[in-house]
Amino acid sequence: MEVKVAIDCMGGDHGAHVTVPAALSVLKSDPEVSFLLVGRQDAIEQQLTRRSSAPGGQVSIRHASQEVEMDEPPVSAMRGKKDSSMRVAINRVEQGEAAACVSAGNTGALMAISRFVLGMLPGIDRPAIATPLPTLKGHTYILDLGANVDCEPEHLLQFGIMCSELVRSVEGKSRPTVGLLNIGAEDIKGNELVKRAAELMRASDLNFHGYVEGDDIYKGTTDVVVCDGFVGNVALKTSEGLAQMLATYLREEFGRNPLTRLAGLVALPVLNAFKKRVDHRRYNGASLLGLRGIVVKSHGSADAFAFEFAIRRAIAEARTGILAHITERMAAIHRSAA
Repeated sequence: MEVKVAIDCMGGDHGAHVTVPAALSVLKSDPEVSFLLVGRQDAIEQQLTRRSSAPGGQVSIRHASQEVEMDEPPVSAMRGKKDSSMRVAINRVEQGEAAACVSAGNTGALMAISRFVLGMLPGIDRPAIATPLPTLKGHTYILDLGANVDCEPEHLLQFGIMCSELVRSVEGKSRPTVGLLNIGAEDIKGNELVKRAAELMRASDLNFHGYVEGDDIYKGTTDVVVCDGFVGNVALKTSEGLAQMLATYLREEFGRNPLTRLAGLVALPVLNAFKKRVDHRRYNGASLLGLRGIVVKSHGSADAFAFEFAIRRAIAEARTGILAHITERMAAIHRSAA
């Protein structure tokens, strides 16, 4: 299936130096994808020329005169930069010129502009940020990761439905299990938000596992872990900090003296295999679920290797028709409740 993806080439810490090479790398292995590279034309053309490429065929350029800064307030980006590479890329999705948008830019601005331009799918009140994380069993999806700090129980139910459809479509699992993040597995544990959300999930057609705790995320207890954006963002940032600490500790210990450096050389194959399994770049690309269009957020500091994974995630979502699946699922729920 042919898919066209709009790339916000100027977003993130590195801009076109990362986004353009990543897009060209995807083209080498996927002949049925094309890209609309959005941003400063001179910067994009420079990167294409460096890689002996040029606009035409599967690659086209849409000039955008403005850029959204990484620390720019979302309201400022939405109202004052209507010709930003981010806004123009999202506009291409809204107008049907592209099936998806990928950006490494300001998360708050991306969410605000996407919601304003694209709107929400029927039956969905709020968008949510979902991303896969490595586990002992492969990977699991967790949401929301910061789009909604304050939620109602109905929102958590919607998050579970959306992400369940994402896993079913992209991962090919017919009945993904859904867990609700809590401070304990017992029914008496948790605040009123979590307890009420659990009641709604049990009464729904979700394959609801029940409550899961923080350690269940990396055990891979469920395919989907649902929480509000406050809890999810704290969990994600804590995980990232722990991973960085462990990597630093390993480097320090293996570099402590000549003997440990020698041990490090002997253990290098194992260390490289371990690094590959937990490499966060392979899980880059968070889906903004609930919008009337596919938008994938890359980490702002992503290199070309990581950004490529975000692009591939957007392509997979477009090809599996995730928007139609979520819409159909919500419509079926409303019909059964009527």
